[in-house]
Amino acid sequence: MFFGEFEYKIDEKGRVPIPPKFRKELVREEVVLTQVVDNCITAYPLSEWKMVANSLTTGPIPRDKLRRLNRAIFAAAFSLSIDGQGRISLPVPLRQRVGIENEVVIAGANTYFEIWDKEQWETEKDVSQEQAWQNIESLERRE
Repeated sequence: MFFGEFEYKIDEKGRVPIPPKFRKELVREEVVLTQVVDNCITAYPLSEWKMVANSLTTGPIPRDKLRRLNRAIFAAAFSLSIDGQGRISLPVPLRQRVGIENEVVIAGANTYFEIWDKEQWETEKDVSQEQAWQNIESLERRE
């Protein structure tokens, strides 16, 4: 499980450290990076990525939409290994797509984690926290 928020700077080769807490979850496992929906890089352990991939082979989505969804997600995906110093290289196409330049925030999101441009993360975090409280309140009213 990935949780917490960690700030890092990208080095001159486009590498960023993986938080030590997260590395324990990724022992001897590759990481798959892609841009799914939000304006961030989503990072999945390979085992979790395989479950996501399986879920995208069938379902209630019409076949033509499923094909487009698969193209969008899988064409933008990169499989990477963590280097000996606990870093991964952020592929240039993904960095450009989501606007990551120097500083990033790596945020846990349960079974995966996200890599955000620091400024964009601050905006997203404010919106997410506000919506989270609204959702929690609506759950409490139902009980």
